[in-house]
Amino acid sequence: MENTQLRDVCRQVLENYQRCGLRRFAAQSVEELPPAVLEQLAALPGRQQVPAAPAAATSQHAGLAARPQTVHPAASRPQSRSDSTAADTSAADTSATSNVGATVPPPPATVALPPEGLGNQPWSLPLLDVTQRQQRFQSLAKEVCDCRKCGEIVAYRQQTVFGDGPLQPTICFLGEAPGADEDRQGKPFVGAAGQLLTKIIAAMKLRREEVYILNALKCRPPQNRTPMPEEIDNCRGFVETQLDTLQPQYIVCLGAVAVRSILHTHQPIGRLRGRFHHYRGARVLVTYHPSYLLRNQSAKKLVWADMQMLMKELPPSE
Repeated sequence: MENTQLRDVCRQVLENYQRCGLRRFAAQSVEELPPAVLEQLAALPGRQQVPAAPAAATSQHAGLAARPQTVHPAASRPQSRSDSTAADTSAADTSATSNVGATVPPPPATVALPPEGLGNQPWSLPLLDVTQRQQRFQSLAKEVCDCRKCGEIVAYRQQTVFGDGPLQPTICFLGEAPGADEDRQGKPFVGAAGQLLTKIIAAMKLRREEVYILNALKCRPPQNRTPMPEEIDNCRGFVETQLDTLQPQYIVCLGAVAVRSILHTHQPIGRLRGRFHHYRGARVLVTYHPSYLLRNQSAKKLVWADMQMLMKELPPSE
């Protein structure tokens, strides 16, 4: 039977059902199809004999089959959103193909990105000297300024916030997105959260001028809302190029947005902190964002424990 014939028949059957107020029906096998569907399929040329509908299949609407009960498979565990979507898609494919006797391979399994993201890959750029890094950043900063991918943010922002710090840093601090103060001044972490970050850096026996600070987003979201996944994706290329150019030994992810940007995971901070992860040639430490500490003073000791773990990796200060 030609595919076009089958589509025409199915379309006609569905239209007839819709006129009667029936929007969908479930069928696990050919025998469960409504009589009207079986009759029209059997009438097609070159079609194998279709089993007769069960005698119990009656309808209140001009011979249409009564709506069969939907069978819900027993679940041994709660499904995640991705599991549920894959299961629904697989069930729909199986139901549709069983009605026409076709064999379709099962859908491919969903492949989850590892928490380390690009951890097993080397830096994508060769090691550059300071002059080359400066030239690359000048070009990249112009690309950031010209970017219009996030229309809502572009219309709201005052300017882009590229990053700040030395071009040969040992440590990079990766935050989430600029706030109101950063949007006005064009520099990252200059508001209340930035002042707290500066104190944390000083407590590590470092100066702010010794570390590079950047954000996962280069523009301030409206009303300081949490960045959307597509906005993180739109800026990810800029962040990756910055890190590939700087090639730090350590990256500190401040908050969930920074984690999603380079580690490609939605796991909570509490499950990721306390150990090192990897991003290309750098070791990555995950901790809470300074703005979170302003609202939750008790979390400061957790962040300080994370910073102490990093300090043990650094050479002793003179």
